[in-house]
Order: sequence, then C-alpha cells, then structure tokens
Amino acid sequence: MTTIIDHQQSASREFDRHAIAPVVAEARVIADPAGLGLGAFALTTFVLSLANSGIIGGAGAAVLGIALFYGGLAQVAAGMWEFVKGNTFGATAFTSYGAFWLAFWWLLTNPEVEKAAGAAGVGAFLLAWTIFSALMTVASQKTNAVLFATFVAVTVTFIALTVGAFTGIAGITQLGGWIGIIAAGLAWYGSFAVVTNATWKRVVLPVWPAA
Repeated sequence: MTTIIDHQQSASREFDRHAIAPVVAEARVIADPAGLGLGAFALTTFVLSLANSGIIGGAGAAVLGIALFYGGLAQVAAGMWEFVKGNTFGATAFTSYGAFWLAFWWLLTNPEVEKAAGAAGVGAFLLAWTIFSALMTVASQKTNAVLFATFVAVTVTFIALTVGAFTGIAGITQLGGWIGIIAAGLAWYGSFAVVTNATWKRVVLPVWPAA
C-alpha cells in the first residue's frame, strides 16, 4: 500500500513539474524585409522619375498603380516587418516612404485637392519630405555605404523637386527626375544585394558596411 502511494505521489510530482515548466519558444528566422522595401522604393521612384525627367511623359500616369500597390502598400508592409526584426531605421524609413507613395497616389487621383493645393501646396508637401529625407540621411550614415548614398540622392531629388514646384521652373524639376533615376538605381542595387546575398548565403554584392 505504501509503495502504491509513493508511486502515485512521484507521478503527481512529475506531472506538476511538466505542467509548470516554462514553454521555451523557438526563435523564428524572419527574412530581411529590406529587399522588398528597397525594391518597392526603387521601382516606383524610377517610373516617376522617367516622367519628371521628361524621358517618358506617360510614366506619370502609369506610376499611379505602382505607387498604390508596390511603393505604398508593399513598402509599408516591409516597414512593419522591420519593426518585428527590431530595426528602427528600416521600420521608420520604409513605413514613412510607403506612406509618402500612398499620399502621392491619393493627391494625384483627387485632382480637386491638387488644384486647391496649387503649386505652393505641392511645394510644401515636397519640402516636408525633403526635411524628413535629410534627417534620415544623417541616421543612414551608420547603416552602410549603399544606403547612405541612396538617401543622399533621395534628399537631393526632393530638393530639386521642391524648388521646381515653388518656382515653376521645369528644368529644375527635370533635374530632380534625373537625380531620382540615380536614387532608384542605388536603391535597386541595395535590394538586389540583400536578396542575392541572402539567397546565395554569402556576400556576392557588397554594400560596404559603415565603419
């Protein structure tokens, strides 16, 4: 009888031990969202810049769908995943520029709003994003050389577009378009590097980390 009781008590203690043991969650490996975020920014910027530079005028209309779905929604999603990964810079940049493209799409698909804003209103819109881009450029110095160069080009692009909007000088806006193409190329390289290096499991395309 004592043996049976001892066995039951031992089994009870074993059950209690497993019942109260902490559940250790396995670490999840999350893919780097930067490939998507940079790719979305690059492609949307490239198409818009084709219009701003005067190379392909019709690109200005074609970019609207891209601005909504790829530059906007996809980039916001990339920003959310950067939050999950704990990357404050990536989360802030991708979410913000995703919101920029969504705002850009909304502005151009509501012509009455664009008309009410006028050149000064659009200029103020671009000026605000110029300031934001400049601030992010300062922070990007501690990321890598490709990202830093991208943000420098983006900031200069916004400066040119802002001045063009306020002054109405088409040549300055065209200059912004050409610099935007350079910014798109840098962002595309960054996206290509992230995806290729992750897929090949080694550094194929360097991004030259910050010192």
